[in-house]
Amino acid sequence: MQLQRRSSYRRATIQPNGSPASQYRPEYQIDHLQGLGEPQRDTSKLWELMEQYQSHDKLSLQQSIVHHVEYTLARTRFDFHKFHSYQALSHSVRDRLIESFNDTNLYFHNQDSKRVYYLSLEFLIGRCLQNALVNLDLEQDYKDALMELGYKLEQLYEEEVDPALGNGGLGRLAACFLDSLATLNYPAFGYGIRYTYGIFKQMIKDGNQVESPDYWLTNGNPWEIERLDVQYPIRYFGFVKKVWDHGVDRSVWEGGITIMARAYDTPIPGYNTKNTIALRLWKSHPTTEFDFSSFNTGDYFKALEEKQRAEYITSVLYPNDSTDAGKELRLKQQYLLVSASMQDIIRRFKRRKVLDWNEFPSKVAIQLNDTHPALSIVECLRILIDIEQLDENFSWNLVTKTFNYTNHTVLPEALEKWGVALFQKLLPRHLEIIYQINQRFLDKVAQKYPGNDAKLSSLSIVEEEGGKRLRMATLSIIGSRFVNGVAQIHSELLKTTIFKEFFEMNPNKFLNKTNGVTPRRWIRCANPLLADLYDRATGSDNWVLDMGSLKKLEHLASDPQFQHEFSQVKQDNKERFVKWIKKTTGVDLNPDSMMDIMVKRIHEYKRQLMNILYVIHRYLQIREATPEERKSFVPRNVCFGGKAAPGYINAKRVIKLINSVADVVNNDTQVSDYLKVVFMPNYNVSNAQIIIPASEISQHISTAGTEASGTSNMKFVMNGCLILGTLDGANVEIAEEVGQDNIFIFGTKVDGVDNMKEKMRNTEPSEYFPQELLNVFKEIDNGRFGYQPELKWIIDSLRYKNDNYLVGQDFKDYLKAQNDVDELYKNRSEWTKRSILNSLRSAKFSSDRTILEYANEIWYLELFQIRGLQQVKVPEPAQQEKERVKALAISKSAQNVSIM
Repeated sequence: MQLQRRSSYRRATIQPNGSPASQYRPEYQIDHLQGLGEPQRDTSKLWELMEQYQSHDKLSLQQSIVHHVEYTLARTRFDFHKFHSYQALSHSVRDRLIESFNDTNLYFHNQDSKRVYYLSLEFLIGRCLQNALVNLDLEQDYKDALMELGYKLEQLYEEEVDPALGNGGLGRLAACFLDSLATLNYPAFGYGIRYTYGIFKQMIKDGNQVESPDYWLTNGNPWEIERLDVQYPIRYFGFVKKVWDHGVDRSVWEGGITIMARAYDTPIPGYNTKNTIALRLWKSHPTTEFDFSSFNTGDYFKALEEKQRAEYITSVLYPNDSTDAGKELRLKQQYLLVSASMQDIIRRFKRRKVLDWNEFPSKVAIQLNDTHPALSIVECLRILIDIEQLDENFSWNLVTKTFNYTNHTVLPEALEKWGVALFQKLLPRHLEIIYQINQRFLDKVAQKYPGNDAKLSSLSIVEEEGGKRLRMATLSIIGSRFVNGVAQIHSELLKTTIFKEFFEMNPNKFLNKTNGVTPRRWIRCANPLLADLYDRATGSDNWVLDMGSLKKLEHLASDPQFQHEFSQVKQDNKERFVKWIKKTTGVDLNPDSMMDIMVKRIHEYKRQLMNILYVIHRYLQIREATPEERKSFVPRNVCFGGKAAPGYINAKRVIKLINSVADVVNNDTQVSDYLKVVFMPNYNVSNAQIIIPASEISQHISTAGTEASGTSNMKFVMNGCLILGTLDGANVEIAEEVGQDNIFIFGTKVDGVDNMKEKMRNTEPSEYFPQELLNVFKEIDNGRFGYQPELKWIIDSLRYKNDNYLVGQDFKDYLKAQNDVDELYKNRSEWTKRSILNSLRSAKFSSDRTILEYANEIWYLELFQIRGLQQVKVPEPAQQEKERVKALAISKSAQNVSIM
């Protein structure tokens, strides 16, 4: 089929030369500062110079790159290397993003659009360069331009460092959502924190995880825009005093310390649209950079003390909270995010032509990604009551129509709680407001359940047992219009377990929004060979925006020619992966062996332990087999990746066990042709873009009822990988979409977990564990994989009637599922067919579908057809200058605030 490439909207809408008299942009208005002490000025020449968009022809791109080499980087033609080329290229691309970014903000401001604000402590956006070029449809243009300058674009991609702005699925989900929000033309902002060092860089030394700072900003970040004019004061500590103000008793928060939160914007472009939204990250700064008086007296350390104390707040993601100081730092971090974001959101709302607070919920939708930003509910209420001096009842009504909360866990121990004493010390006014919110809600509970003290206790924000603590999930539920889970099974569990009583109070509040991932990043960028195959098979790249259209290719799943092309794509990706593994770990893998991948945060409920115990079992089987019998084994490369939290000892022991097993297996010449094991350090987005396309079987084997959703399972399926998993999280819906024959399901189901745990606690270990697993325990105890005590301790964590995640219970069924995987892999045509069907049937797991559901059912956003416009609209030209600026009268209080 003849491939019909889409015509790039951006390329088609570069403005021709035009007269400034016929076109007008209100940000260049002449007299909007009259009455504010500013003289009139004629900006027509400025408009004339800025009306042109950057050109995209080869020479213009080359000139743009070289311009940045000399004038941004101050390099010469004799001192210009590959990294400098990456930096110059990134600045060139960013120039084009900024054009659309500015037009997008102007367009939505003039439309008076309702905006969605997505608050998240994590945004794992991955590398920006390739994603921007793909979404701008400029990848080939820049590739051609760079070739004549002596550089390969693919090599420059590797110069970029992953932004260390997250850790796991929470941050990757947030990044996918921003991509879909931009692509679907929604008015949106993401709000997060600009971490200086991220969570940590993971290294493996002697088989152990070692954490070091992730210096991702060492060489700067060409994608961010530092907003020196967008910063807000953030107060900590202090006290609350009562004042009588015109017949109203008001609270005033005073004293304490104040720091500044400064904005750094990263433009997020949509695919084949002019819509470019912002990820706005906050960095903490001191109110005073340098104490000169202390310096003059010789106290040099004190001179910088305030600066250091302020900048600590945004230094590291998830500082270790095992100490009181660590807990305080975490709470400071969360409050900085929510306070700066709420001040920014309210400031933008107040820039409307007519300020009417009744319209706040119809112009602002705020989504809380887990409970980390839950304090934004309280901060918003504080600003409305204390700063804007609105009525308390009226303000609470606005808040509960504006906020929405996404839950990401069904584990009660994972629900965030803060000590009341810490709140009283750090955020005294907010504690006062939380008590008021709690009392307001408990009054309703008492009306519905009179005399039921137990109900009041369980639904209260304040947990009384074991020292007073604040339940942030409860606060999020009470203060939100809607609460959603992230997979169908997860959302149902919320209603029947941890949030059962809240669901009974208000069933209509609880919804499901199954997660999704962006096909732009996870197919078009990560797997360009598969994307090209789809382009050729469908005749266009429309599938990138409509994954459902791939279903029309299902008849090709059994076609020998299509299978051959699909298999070649997989093989090429496997060979790329093998080279990367050799480079990063030194391990030699066979690209013809099955690629068995498990990459996710290391946690006991995710059961990486069960996987490595199976690897030991498989190793023992191969070791004990005769040379002839070994030929019946399917050769496998078993690859693990993921970080363990620094304080999570058992998770770190699992990493140690994996590496200890790898050392033995990979050096056993009798086995190494049939089995290899590797732990891939420092798993991140750019690594995932190499790992996932190469995978043939991927394991998602959490204990049923513990994983909220998962998103990596969706990425693997999109890339033609089969899943080995339990009926947990999104696995349930994946099985429904791809068909039960195309996924390997095993293990205890959700409704049987409690019974199996009871059985485990009442059964002797020798009877509870299958013999195959007891044999594995024996080999570990006997030191086959080393005599380190931590290897024995990890086994002790489950073999003495404490197997809380049912590794032993599910192990026998797991063995059977693994045997089924082997048998199917021997039939390569059938395996390929099922892999193809998995990829073609993955439309439900596009984040575009997820965002459309959020927009329609939670945020009530209008879908703008920006792609269909000739150009982002600006106000029509007028005969009189005063008419041109009526729409953007700037109030005296907002004179120093930009529309962004």
